[in-house]
Amino acid sequence: MSIDVNNESGTEVDEQAILDIARYALARMRIHPLSELSVIVVDADAMEQLHIQWMDLPGPTDVMSFPMDELRPPGKDDDEPPQGLLGDIVLCPEVAARQGAEAPTKHSMDEELQLLTVHGVLHLLGYDHEEPDEKAEMFGLQAAIVDGWRAEHGLTGPSPAPTVS
Repeated sequence: MSIDVNNESGTEVDEQAILDIARYALARMRIHPLSELSVIVVDADAMEQLHIQWMDLPGPTDVMSFPMDELRPPGKDDDEPPQGLLGDIVLCPEVAARQGAEAPTKHSMDEELQLLTVHGVLHLLGYDHEEPDEKAEMFGLQAAIVDGWRAEHGLTGPSPAPTVS
């Protein structure tokens, strides 16, 4: 799995954790090991520009996903998943810090960025949360991935509650 993490935000973030949880999520979703993903960490101004340009919404957001080859998790009967370019995930640590502090299970900016990374991966794989049933599926899968990764890394305590809108 080729995953690049590029921090352009000026904020210190745990890039290794972002890389690790992205790799874990993609493996858990059975994405081909030769697939490629890019994660870019930007400041609030850059995120706001992207949010306006691509979603026509004001203000910075927490995470945006830009799919490339529209890869999907393989079905149970598929022998080999296809490989390709998954796309880009853009994260904003300023928004993540605020969301983590305001969450019912208060958590750090880095924990929120880990959650947002998984959220972004799932969007790249075609998951969405517009409808209640889609939201239940996506957020359930997101929680299972984050919890699995945290357990594998010996992290204790409750995992971050979904704060992604």
